Amino acid sequence: MLTYTNPVYKGYFADPFVWEFEGVYYAIGTGAAEAEGMVDEIADSTNKLRVFPLLRSNDFINWDFVANALLRPDPSLGDNFWAPEVAYCNGKFYLYYSVGHEDKNHQLRVATSDTPVGPYKDVGEPLVDPNSCSFAIDPHPFCDDDGQWYLFYARDFLDTECGVRAGTALFVDRLQEMTKLCGIGKVVLRARSDWQRFLANRLMYGEHFDWHTLEGPCVRKHEGRYYCFYSGGRWETEDYGVDYGVADHVMGPYSDFGNETGPRVLRSPLALAEPSLLDRVKGPGHNSIVVGPDGQTEYIVYHAWAANMDARRMCLDKLIWTADGPRCQGPTLTPQAIACKSI
Repeated sequence: MLTYTNPVYKGYFADPFVWEFEGVYYAIGTGAAEAEGMVDEIADSTNKLRVFPLLRSNDFINWDFVANALLRPDPSLGDNFWAPEVAYCNGKFYLYYSVGHEDKNHQLRVATSDTPVGPYKDVGEPLVDPNSCSFAIDPHPFCDDDGQWYLFYARDFLDTECGVRAGTALFVDRLQEMTKLCGIGKVVLRARSDWQRFLANRLMYGEHFDWHTLEGPCVRKHEGRYYCFYSGGRWETEDYGVDYGVADHVMGPYSDFGNETGPRVLRSPLALAEPSLLDRVKGPGHNSIVVGPDGQTEYIVYHAWAANMDARRMCLDKLIWTADGPRCQGPTLTPQAIACKSI
C-alpha cells in the first residue's frame, strides 16, 4: 500500500485528464498560461510555441512535468486553450481541445501524435462548424464496447422550454473517424436547478440571461448503463461540483433527476461538517476517471481551488459505486492509501 495527499501535483493544473498507456500514467490539463491567454510566453527548446502541460507518473502518485504537448495552431484562433483530452486509436494519439478568445468564440479542434507525450499537431480543421456553433468546449472522446467512438462536449443553448435553463450544456455526436464528427448529435443534459447557475442577468448573444452551466463531460459505462459525469455551476466558486446523468444507450436519453439540491458526486465540504476542509479546498470539479495501479479501483481525478484561490490543482479520490449511484470518497486532504498489484 502506498499513500498520497492532495493535491498530487503542486503546479497550476486545471481540467486534468489522466490516462494509462503501457503501464505509465499521463496527465494533460489547462495550465495557467492557457487559462489566462498567455501562451505566447510558452516555448520549447527550439523556440516553438507549445500548449498544454503534460505530466507523467510511474506510480499514479508522483507526477513530473514532461513538456507542453500541442504545437500552437494558427494564432488567429485565439490565445485561450482549454480542457484537453487524449484518445488512443489504431496506433495514434488524438488530442481534443478548445481554443478561443477569452471566454468567447471557442471551437473544438483535434491534433495527432505518434507518442503519448507529443508533440501533437493540429489537423487544420474544426470539429464543429464555428458558423453554426459559436461556442463549444470540453471535448471528451468515449469508446463504446463495440469500438465505436463518440465525442461529448459542451455548447450554448438559449431556449428555456420544458423547464430547462439557458446556458452551456452537454451534447454528444458520433465520430465518423477520429478527426471528423457525423454531424447528427443529440442533447445529453440541460441545466434545471439553481445550483447550476453560472451568473444571473448575464449578457450573452445581445440579450441578458439567467445563465447556467453544465460542462466537463466524462463518460463511464458501468453494469450496462452509461454515466455522463459533469461539472455544474460557476467554476470560480465553492458551489461548483460534479454530478452525473445516466442512460441505457450512449446517445441517450440521459437523466440527472435527483440532483435538485446539489451535486451528488463531488462538492465543496459543508462548512458545518468540515470547517477545516472548507478553508483549504473549494470548487472541486472537471473530472476524468481512471483505474488505479491495482487494476481494479477507479479514481476521479479533478481540480480544486486552494483557500486563497491562487490556482486550481490536480487531486484524486476513489470513485465508489453505491445503490444510489456513483459517489466520490472526497475531497480529501489527509493521507490516503492506494492499492497496488501484488508482485
